[in-house]
Amino acid sequence: MKIISATNKGLITGILMVVTSYSIYVLRGNTNSSLQFIVYFIFLGGLLWTLFSYKNEVGYGAPFKDYFLQGFKCFIVVSLLMVLFTWAFIIMHPELKEQSAAYARVQLLSEKDLAPSDIESRVETTKKMFLPSYLMGAVLQYLGIGALVTAIGAGFLSAYKNN
Repeated sequence: MKIISATNKGLITGILMVVTSYSIYVLRGNTNSSLQFIVYFIFLGGLLWTLFSYKNEVGYGAPFKDYFLQGFKCFIVVSLLMVLFTWAFIIMHPELKEQSAAYARVQLLSEKDLAPSDIESRVETTKKMFLPSYLMGAVLQYLGIGALVTAIGAGFLSAYKNN
């Protein structure tokens, strides 16, 4: 049986996440569906697949750093794919930026102490910062989740010794 590398597992996981995320958007028509949790479960499954298959390759007793390295190879590829997908998705759907600006305008209008020029200035800033803030959020989100899950999984698997 051919062993799939951690990087390729990350590629497979990332592609599944992209397809699922886009499918949810097409079915629901928005990006804030609770079905997006399916994408995170796929991410979790890909990371666990990577860690447990490494355990099966080397047996019990591998050090934490080896497990973490395998998980890192997976989640870094997933993070890259998801950030690229996020960038392409926002570029293909400029209406999302306009919806965000409209929402910001409504929120700012509810504040009594802002002048109309301040509101428009902040709405323009929201439009200008929409893509960078969305991308930064995606980067931090996927790297953070990946590092956390990998560290926890690596900790458990490296601590377990087969007696």
